Amino acid sequence: MPKPLWQPTPEQIERANITSFRRAAQERWNVTLADSEALHAFSVEKREKFWRTVIDEAGIKAEKWGEKALVDGDKMPGARWFPQAQLNFAENMLTRRSDAEAMVFWGEDKVKRRLTFAQTYDKVAILSAALKQAGVVAGDRVAGYLPNMPEAIIAMLAASSIGAVWSSCSPDFGVAGVLDRFGQIEPKVLFACDGYFYNGKRHGLLERVAEISAGLPSLQTTVVIPYGDENLHLPDTPGMTSLDEFTGGFQPGDINFAGLPFDHPLYILFSSGTTGKPKCIVHSQGGALLKHATEQRLHCDIREGDRVFFFTTCGWMMWNWLASAMATGATLLLYDGSPFYPAPEVLFDFADAEKMTLFGTSAKFIDALSKADAEPAKSHDLSSLRLFCSTGSPLAPEGFDYVYEKIKTDVQLVSFSGGTDIMGLFCGGDPTRPVWRGEIQMPALGVALEVFDGDGNSIQGEKGELVCTKAFPSMPVGFWNDDDGKRYHAAYFEGFPNVWTHGDYMEVTEHGGYIIYGRSDATLNPGGVRIGTAEIYRQVEKLDTVVEGLVIGQEWDNDVRIVLFVVLRDGLTLDEGLSDEIKKQVRANCTPRHVPAVIVQVDDIPRTKSGKITELAVRDIVHGREVKNAEALANPEALELYRDLEALRA
Repeated sequence: MPKPLWQPTPEQIERANITSFRRAAQERWNVTLADSEALHAFSVEKREKFWRTVIDEAGIKAEKWGEKALVDGDKMPGARWFPQAQLNFAENMLTRRSDAEAMVFWGEDKVKRRLTFAQTYDKVAILSAALKQAGVVAGDRVAGYLPNMPEAIIAMLAASSIGAVWSSCSPDFGVAGVLDRFGQIEPKVLFACDGYFYNGKRHGLLERVAEISAGLPSLQTTVVIPYGDENLHLPDTPGMTSLDEFTGGFQPGDINFAGLPFDHPLYILFSSGTTGKPKCIVHSQGGALLKHATEQRLHCDIREGDRVFFFTTCGWMMWNWLASAMATGATLLLYDGSPFYPAPEVLFDFADAEKMTLFGTSAKFIDALSKADAEPAKSHDLSSLRLFCSTGSPLAPEGFDYVYEKIKTDVQLVSFSGGTDIMGLFCGGDPTRPVWRGEIQMPALGVALEVFDGDGNSIQGEKGELVCTKAFPSMPVGFWNDDDGKRYHAAYFEGFPNVWTHGDYMEVTEHGGYIIYGRSDATLNPGGVRIGTAEIYRQVEKLDTVVEGLVIGQEWDNDVRIVLFVVLRDGLTLDEGLSDEIKKQVRANCTPRHVPAVIVQVDDIPRTKSGKITELAVRDIVHGREVKNAEALANPEALELYRDLEALRA
């Protein structure tokens, strides 16, 4: 019989935040909650009681919460949480004004900085006053075009202290990609950087920032933050100023946090935008506070004094997620630059040096480490590390093996699945239950997660659509400039009425865990049989000869045939023998229906800014359809490798 890869000790179970929370809920509501499974059932059946417990146990501050926790709770969309509440997101991040470290920043090997909670509070106070002086009021948009550095967190908190809405892109976005996003939301102030570091080189940004500023008619001020070059020389661009000039004359003091409704917009996040202009997804401050409190304190067991890291840019929702960890009193460990410079183990250098307790990254990074034959367990201590978290795409069972064999044997591996759409998780970790190979441990608390077949029946042990059948607090307020809600409704609620359909292909396991098989809109249908792309990737990427794969369904002879594109190790060429080896691997470990009809070698695979491969964009190129927003890709030039391929004509 298979054994779990990790099992918590009785002492770890007793110490876990989710254990004390479960007992507090039992006592408060006079119910029996024997384990985390029972707690989850309580969280979706007694939603109002559950979220009130979260508020109290997490110490979430508000001027008032009001008597009503939920109005129209049976409507999705349409449910309203805590409609009488008055609170402020930034205030909940800045409850501590101590000398404990709030942020540690490494900009590759070029820049290292530290900020205490007291210093962070003072910097937010100064910037908040400067924004008010610049005319920023509640509801205005403030944008960031910044690396993952402390000033990005500070600017976000300063904006939210006023009630302004924050939105950000990372500096690897080109001008058109930034304007596609910020042009829709019309920011009043833009925070930008003069440059950034990647792979040991400095990349200047001022020309790009000037072009972006000129392309945003709503913009009144562009604030430039120097990074790695103290001799800042700004171009002669109207409204552009340095951070020092913008904040000059203001002194630290108490912040007058705006009391705002629960559903007041906090963030605007963007969809990947590979099928058209990105959707502008509006998230509420109350939803972020409650959802991240459950995920961080309960699913990830984060507590005061922990040192929390996620490798992310300001263009991925994991940056917003990481920022919320300030509310727990944890130290944010911020890294900006290449995760492989100057060597594949650089993030583990960071982990050891800063006594990291939670290491967060993407499944693709884990796969890349494996392909690079990196063995951090041999070269690093990592004794402080309790949790290793993965998200962004499904983590293959071999990825689980790699973490336990090559990184750390006694760490809890937490695989997440969620999305920008909910700024959080549908399923994640449980510090009180085993980790099984290839499985996500439990559904997110407060989320009524199910798997539906095509007829809307709940199923277990079979693959189907990931759905949520009850409203939860971090559902979007809506989409920007979607006043009648039609685009929002079409995105999630057309498949099954009053049910959130996320677009992932998923299965519930015998352990009550979850396996994600990729996006359901990228699911293959040869002969009418649904096949998840992740099933094929898992087998193909086991081969030492293959660096990475991308699979699509090509319309062919009144059906669909599976086409696999592969990037091979340097010096290798796809021949009949290697092609047969790949097909044999897939056939032996999946089914004959999974075997690609055609295999094509390519030099690169197009991916989004957050590192996800873009199957849909490649599918469009192969079928001669326009990719409407190639600028959303990190490497749009790679799409040309897939156009008019002779191998796909026969």
